[in-house]
Amino acid sequence: MFKWKKESKKLKEKEEQVNTCGVDGCCGGACADCPCQNGMSCNHDIDMAGGVCGCADDHAYDCACGICELDGAEGCGCEDCDGECECCSDRLGYDGTDVYAEIGEPIADFVVDVYHDDEIKKVFLSDFAGKWVVLFFYPADFTFVCPTELEELATMYKKFQGIDTEILAISTDTAYAHKAWHDISPAVSKVQFPMVSDASHELSEYFNVLIPDEGIARRGTFIINPEGVLISAEVNDNSIGRNAKEILRKVQAAQFVYEHGDKVCPAGWQPGDDGLEPGDELVGKI
Repeated sequence: MFKWKKESKKLKEKEEQVNTCGVDGCCGGACADCPCQNGMSCNHDIDMAGGVCGCADDHAYDCACGICELDGAEGCGCEDCDGECECCSDRLGYDGTDVYAEIGEPIADFVVDVYHDDEIKKVFLSDFAGKWVVLFFYPADFTFVCPTELEELATMYKKFQGIDTEILAISTDTAYAHKAWHDISPAVSKVQFPMVSDASHELSEYFNVLIPDEGIARRGTFIINPEGVLISAEVNDNSIGRNAKEILRKVQAAQFVYEHGDKVCPAGWQPGDDGLEPGDELVGKI
């Protein structure tokens, strides 16, 4: 996984880091596409016996347990600690996977297969940088509640596009399954937004919606701003369908706050409403 490609303060800080890897061509984790980031292997022949890769902080596992080995995307490779040792717990999720997406933080970038515009192709999530993005996880193709959700989103897609927002529908099915479903379902055939395949489960794990025993995602809805920062997350049990109108309202509220940094949206806010300006003068008066 790599950081969102959109330029940010964090990326600028990384660009100022020096190459400590010692291998020609390695940026030390500074550039957006560097494989040294986020627990990925350096792909360099580096002696890991000391537990330190030598790259920048995004990858240098200075392991307290002292038994690290470089083993690629699985992380630092601490033996017998199950991600519980001090160095791993700071960098890994509670179950030993890569850290999860967090509200207020830039999301990681992924390359994914999508079915869109009658073709299957690969895209990066960061291809949508500069737009608002709704990640719409659903359990599976050829099911029951899912087509009703996708059909409702499809009928409102132009409204989302009108506020510079892209929708990415995501399930753990393959892109070929998406195509087959789109070809035969009266409801899903209305979908014009990209249908993302998360057959590897990486996206579902990262956004913490994967049901491991079933290999499917929960109904998770995530809103990402143009800088690639996650600003809204909501997860439903798979028995509860979502309301596309409410998702649209939440995007509009997020855009209002984004454009009016000194204001916030109270309960029930609708487009056209004014926001609140937090301050001492409001304390106890609402």
